[in-house]
Amino acid sequence: MALFRAKTEPSTPLDGIDAVFADLDGVVYAGAGAIPHAVESLNQVKPARALGYITNNASRSDASVAGHLAELGLDVVPEEVVTSPQAAMQLLDGQVAPGALVMVVGGEGIEVELRKRGYRVTRSADDAPDAVVQGFTPEIGWKELAEAAFALNAHGGPDAATPGIPWIATNMDWTIPVARGIAPGNGTLVSAVHTAVGRFPLVAGKPETPIFEEARRRFAASTPLVVGDRLDTDILGANRAGMASAIVLTGIDRAKQLLAADAKSRPDFILADLRGLHEPYPIVEKRRGGAIRVRDAKVAVEADRVEILSDGGDSLDLLRAACAAIWSSGTAIHALDVPTRLYS
Repeated sequence: MALFRAKTEPSTPLDGIDAVFADLDGVVYAGAGAIPHAVESLNQVKPARALGYITNNASRSDASVAGHLAELGLDVVPEEVVTSPQAAMQLLDGQVAPGALVMVVGGEGIEVELRKRGYRVTRSADDAPDAVVQGFTPEIGWKELAEAAFALNAHGGPDAATPGIPWIATNMDWTIPVARGIAPGNGTLVSAVHTAVGRFPLVAGKPETPIFEEARRRFAASTPLVVGDRLDTDILGANRAGMASAIVLTGIDRAKQLLAADAKSRPDFILADLRGLHEPYPIVEKRRGGAIRVRDAKVAVEADRVEILSDGGDSLDLLRAACAAIWSSGTAIHALDVPTRLYS
C-alpha cells in the first residue's frame, strides 16, 4: 500500500496512474451541490489521463448524471459515467435470454439500460417477469418492494424446492449522503425484500467487482485510481478489483472509521478533499522502535495503547500516522486505547 512507500521524495497520488475513477455522492457532490474544490480538482485531472465517474446510484441514467455534472462545471460526456445499472446488465445477460421481460424496482437509470439492450420492461409481478432488477430511487415505497417480493416468490421462495427468477441488485449501499444529511440507501430496501423472499440477489455495484471491471474495460485502464468516500464500497471494491484507492473525508467515512478499517478496506491514500490528488503525498516512515512518522506527526502502538508522540502541524498527517501505526500493529482497534482527539 502507498502508506508504506519506500520512496525518499513524496509524489502525488496521480503519479503512475492512467485513469481516475471517481465516486459521486460524497466525493463530487452532496445532494445537488458540488463539494468544495471538487470541480476544479477533477477538471485538472482530465487533460493528462482518463477520468470516469462510477456511481452506485441507480436512480438516473448516464446522460442525466452527465448533465448534472456539466451543470456543476465539469467537462464530461455520458460515456464517462459508469453506473451500477450498466454493470447490472452484464450480470443480467448471463441470467436470461435476449428480449426477456424484466421487472424494474427503481428509477430511470435501470429502465434506460434495459431498453438499450432490447429487454422488455414491466413494473408488475402479474406480468410474470423473467427477472427482477432492483435499484435506488427516492420514490420507492412499500408497494414497489411488495411487488418485487411477489415476483420473486412466484416460482420459488424460502420453502420452495426450486429457486425463483433471477434477482439482481444494482448495489447494496446501506446509506446515501444527501443535502440534509445521511439517508437510507438501496441496501436497506434490498434487505426488506430479502426478508420476504429468503434469498439474496446478485450485486453489480460497489463493492462487488462488475462495476469496476466495466470501468476498466471502457477506459482501457491498466493502472487506475479509485477515489471514494466509503470504505465499505469504494475502497473495499477497489481492493477486490486490484486497483489503487484514495479516500476523501468529504462524505460518509471519517477518521473514526479509517482508524478501525480492516485489512480489506484500507485505502492507499487519505485525502482531506480532491485537491489532495495534485499535492505531494507525504512519506509514511516506520521509525526505530516501531513508531510511525508522517512529516512532524508521530504515533506508536505500545502494548494496548495508541501513543501520540508528536501532533505535528497537520491533523491529517496525524491521522495518517495513526492509521499506519494501528494497521501495522496487528491488533484490532477494539482492543486498543485510542486517544479521542484522533477521531473527534
